Amino acid sequence: MTADSLIDDAFPPGDPHIGMDPRIREHAATIVDHAVDLEAGDRVVIQLPPEAEDLAVALYEQCGDIGAIPVWLTHSDRASRAYLRAAGEEYETPDHQLAFYEETDAFIIARGGANVTETSDVPPANNAAFKRAYNPVQKERLSKRWCLTQFPTSGHAQLAGMSTEAYRDFVWDAVGLDWDGQREFQAQMAERLEDATEVRIVAGDETDLTLSVAGNHALNDYGEKNLPGGEVFTAPVVDSVDGDVHFDMPLYRQGREIRDVRLTFEDGTVVAHSAGRNEELLTEILTTDDGANRLGELGIGMNRAIDRFTYNMLFDEKMGETVHLAVGAAYPETVGDDNMVNESAEHVDMIVDMSEEARLEFDDEVVQRNGIFVFEDGFEDA
Repeated sequence: MTADSLIDDAFPPGDPHIGMDPRIREHAATIVDHAVDLEAGDRVVIQLPPEAEDLAVALYEQCGDIGAIPVWLTHSDRASRAYLRAAGEEYETPDHQLAFYEETDAFIIARGGANVTETSDVPPANNAAFKRAYNPVQKERLSKRWCLTQFPTSGHAQLAGMSTEAYRDFVWDAVGLDWDGQREFQAQMAERLEDATEVRIVAGDETDLTLSVAGNHALNDYGEKNLPGGEVFTAPVVDSVDGDVHFDMPLYRQGREIRDVRLTFEDGTVVAHSAGRNEELLTEILTTDDGANRLGELGIGMNRAIDRFTYNMLFDEKMGETVHLAVGAAYPETVGDDNMVNESAEHVDMIVDMSEEARLEFDDEVVQRNGIFVFEDGFEDA
């Protein structure tokens, strides 16, 4: 048998996987089977950038095998930039898009554009105005089964300070984790947080923050809504947050780096804020609407497989020696029946490094010290 015939047998005419990294098919299978649990007849929207066409191909094949009905929406940061710059600060809710999403059962969204700073010259006020108009669409999307994931591209590799090959390995290693094992590990924290009333975060000389979680619910994210997963999260009681927090790990938002964010809370509201870089963008985020200057999420990173900072919140907030807080919208499923859901067009996560001179307390009990959880070896010596 010739080499050509071997290739022909391995990849029949029209086979979609010629030249495709096999990890892309594994990624697609994890999304379909684990993250959104697609079934026959499900109407699924797949929103990916052009650079992620291989993932779209693999997802379409998965949908075909199952009997789900896919639609691929191509997302272009260049097109978004052009629209937001041209439209200024006047937007209407796209009711036709809302109607489309109302008829959808599941969403699969992947980041992965070629230029991570493409929208960096869009005025922050334009972004804030658009988010306010788009909020009903976002709420409808979040009410369905959904998964946010990452497709590795050279642009994101560059931002992470990695070669393209190394970044691909990093992403697909993180996506292919043993999620059953991760769920069991995180359940130890989720159970404690579910039973807690008050949380205190102390880190270094600048972070000492208290908040109530009484009556709210702790969720265990093991690669479903986020892929990779690796956090336990809940919503603070809206008016309960008091104290100061220094987010000593930077974030990338709207194509810009925001660094050294400091927030002061009183009765749940941000009363003072600053940033070492792009403070005007932070100000615009916090003033987007009434809910943008309150906390919507407390998250505890627990994925030990993600061990480096990459300027990608999907990964960075999952690191095992971090806590993150999000200003803006709360996830309704984390809020108890007797508590108010913080609503906002924004949801911006920011990270506190808990690896040194830091502790996390539930009802005065230390559950993490210097990055080590109470149920891990080495906690007593941390």
